Amino acid sequence: MNKLCLIPQPIHVSGLQTLREYGVEPWVGEEACNSAVAENVVAAIYRSGQFSRTRMVQLPNLRAIGVHGVGIDGIDLTAATDLGIAVFNTPGTNNRSVAEHAIGLMFALTKRLPAADSAVRKGAFSFRFEGGLRELFGATLGVVGFGAIGQLTAKLALSLGMRVQVLSRSSAQELAALGLEKAASLEMLLTTSDIVSLHAPSLPETQKMIGSIQLAMMKPSAYLINTSRGALIDEEALIAALQNGEIAGAGLDVFAVEPLSASSPLTQLPNVVLTPHAAASTEQALMRMASAAVAGVLDVINDRAPLSLLNPQIWETRRR
Repeated sequence: MNKLCLIPQPIHVSGLQTLREYGVEPWVGEEACNSAVAENVVAAIYRSGQFSRTRMVQLPNLRAIGVHGVGIDGIDLTAATDLGIAVFNTPGTNNRSVAEHAIGLMFALTKRLPAADSAVRKGAFSFRFEGGLRELFGATLGVVGFGAIGQLTAKLALSLGMRVQVLSRSSAQELAALGLEKAASLEMLLTTSDIVSLHAPSLPETQKMIGSIQLAMMKPSAYLINTSRGALIDEEALIAALQNGEIAGAGLDVFAVEPLSASSPLTQLPNVVLTPHAAASTEQALMRMASAAVAGVLDVINDRAPLSLLNPQIWETRRR
């Protein structure tokens, strides 16, 4: 059997080369994946989108689903577990890329970089006299979600001279040793931060954790950054808050529905910086994610448990 690995969204070419070297043919792109011979598909690597139970059932020899990144929102993990399909992700491969992107969005907002660029292109050099630019030094950053990316974002912010408070289970003493402050609550963090950066996972308890009530708690001069998951924010409430001046602006890399519609009110707001879920897409991060995803696929095919196996209970009874 010619072993196939479905890859609906492109991954770094180095990963494709490795698959071929080990006798697995990558089928890249939605159209190619839909035309693959189902019986030959042994693995899949997903960056985004849905992987339903129906799709899994259609692929009788599918043994592994590798997540190109961390989030498994679109993958039916229960179905994969029922069917004995190993699901794994690639944590730690894009931490720096995403953290740097979060900091980049902070710079873009406080320095009004998109507006400044547009002004120069239009010959409006007088933009420099408009004002409204701000420094990050001395500003208070509130970090919501203190996993690896949140921790690195906080570290980078400290190096810029920012005061950083975090919502974390870690003790105040542990955080103080890192130069950080422990926020007593989400409400306290929101009311006292100049910039709020979201790094929490998408879970039932974090769905729309930032809504109209929370946005109203923020300073009118504050910015909201989201490089985590679009589901964390009530998008309609955010649009209203931005339109009404309840907060100064937002930097968004993720959205409730992706791709973001060009007709979304977010695209019309001058106080918003938008990027297309690209925070993890540096060349270095793409190489690391592709390498880790491919390594996991090859592990499963060769009967080795992959790192970061998300349903380990299936391993002894997995598809072979």
